[in-house]
Amino acid sequence: MPFNCGIVGLPNVGKSTIFNALTQTQAAQAANYPFCTIDPNTGMVSVPDARLAALQAITGTKRVIPTQLEIVDIAGLVKGASKGEGKGNEFLSAIKNVDAVLHVVRCFEDGDVIHVDGSVDPVRDIETIDIELMLKDADTVKTKLERNRRRMNDKEAQASVPVLEKVLKGFDAYLPARALDLNEDELKHIADCHLITAKAMLFVCNISDSDIAAGGNAMSKAVAAHAAKVGAKAIVISGKIESELVSLPADEREVFMADLGMTESGIDTLVRAGYDLLGLATYFTAGVQEVRAWQFVKGWKAPRCAGVIHTDFEKGFIRAEVATYADFVAHKGEKGCREVGKLRAEGKEYVFQDGDVCHFLFNK
Repeated sequence: MPFNCGIVGLPNVGKSTIFNALTQTQAAQAANYPFCTIDPNTGMVSVPDARLAALQAITGTKRVIPTQLEIVDIAGLVKGASKGEGKGNEFLSAIKNVDAVLHVVRCFEDGDVIHVDGSVDPVRDIETIDIELMLKDADTVKTKLERNRRRMNDKEAQASVPVLEKVLKGFDAYLPARALDLNEDELKHIADCHLITAKAMLFVCNISDSDIAAGGNAMSKAVAAHAAKVGAKAIVISGKIESELVSLPADEREVFMADLGMTESGIDTLVRAGYDLLGLATYFTAGVQEVRAWQFVKGWKAPRCAGVIHTDFEKGFIRAEVATYADFVAHKGEKGCREVGKLRAEGKEYVFQDGDVCHFLFNK
């Protein structure tokens, strides 16, 4: 099951335009009216990684498979969504099912594009959605709190009470769960609540094409400042430019980006940011049959990483033979690494590192 990011935002902020550019399809209809996207659209996005080309050059294979993320385009939220306004219940349910949230925020002025609130104010827009998400989470927390307060003889239930009260107090101060610096024990007490505001959040500032060269504008800077306060991060992207880029041949795309002073597409930046948001890293398998990237959660040990390929690899794990990406490239592959002692045998306690190149030995 791939990790996924859900795209959320108010209507008409550019969510579907960015989704289309991400998936290089027109799966999500883009139009200048609210609730254009009624049902969540889903697409798979390849994660850009320049290391794949270097590994391909060494192995000589023609088959290269990058790792992927699933992107879910969730219809725009409005005030009252937590109470069911504007199909709010369906939208909030869809958000609950994603691993992380990409919140697209309108940071451009355009009189031809309707704003649901009549004016452009990105921080206000963020707060509109955050409040709806916190109201929904507050209902969940209150239900558990009331239940656990009554369970006087349950030590675990009683231990959760001050944590749940802390979360509610945070909501009263307009602080999402992720901004409360909850420790590991506290997080365990709210894990079964599946709070939306506890999910990792990235604000995607959709700016005009004229602001790309400057790296943003006053509105995107205000979003970045707000993100820092609520335990999130922010990047800038121009949905208009990205939608144009994906329609161009590769050679023309490079020229277009160079003319705009862009070293990479905003979509590549966004995908990598989503990957990092999820706490993911990459290891590689590299041979004459194929070069392939595999995603894993940072901190996973060797057997669990082996299970990403196949559950049998994890169940019958014996050891992993591992070289760092730098060593693999410097010594021209597995054979060269083995000859100079750079191919290591790692056991069940080895914590995989981003860029490891490996193969697994296992009992069938």
